[in-house]
Amino acid sequence: MADIQSILELDRELLFFFNGSDSLFVDGLMATFTSGFTWIPLYVGWLYLVIKNNETFTQVALTVCAALLCLLLADGVSEGIVKPLVGRLRPCNDPSIRHLVDVVEGVQASDYSFFSGHASNTFSLAVFFCLLVRSRIFNAFMITWSLLNCYTRLYLGMHYPTDILTGLVWGALVGASVYWVYFKLYFKITPKLNYVSTQYTYTGYSRVDIDIVISLLVFCLLYSVVRAFLYIV
Repeated sequence: MADIQSILELDRELLFFFNGSDSLFVDGLMATFTSGFTWIPLYVGWLYLVIKNNETFTQVALTVCAALLCLLLADGVSEGIVKPLVGRLRPCNDPSIRHLVDVVEGVQASDYSFFSGHASNTFSLAVFFCLLVRSRIFNAFMITWSLLNCYTRLYLGMHYPTDILTGLVWGALVGASVYWVYFKLYFKITPKLNYVSTQYTYTGYSRVDIDIVISLLVFCLLYSVVRAFLYIV
């Protein structure tokens, strides 16, 4: 029990380290980053990447269904099973510490905290697409995107660090497992090809199309900065 208590205390201390700031600009930035609507251009970019780099409807449908399965497993287990069973209050809603937690106006949630759906959802998709595309720069942007989403949850007082870490672990397992199933199914309907051109990754994804997706992600970041400036006006 003492060990568990020590872990919980450390969890709270780490939360206070990451939570909030004195900057309205950063408040607005984090509130924008944490919204799923902010990243719609990125989602469209993923869909474009899949459609452009697969030859048949069956291939496209299989890839899209695999990405949706990542979300179903990551979010379904978190929201539908673990959160109700554990019943851990979010830091911003916990009566014992909520007076110590910095919150941002307009950002709130009434459900439970453990484990983070943002972490599991974004990381499952990031891992799946990293394994799918196999581009170092693309991988770096996808992982950074997921970790940025995770950080916003600490900053906004919505989750404890252990919520985030558990979500990341579950998201990684989901993303890798779904890709493994996808890989087995995909090559039942597609001949195995090795792409040696510098214009493609060895899984056959165009580097030009990858750059478009990265550009859309950068656009989302710039949009968030503009929204953050408007937040303080």
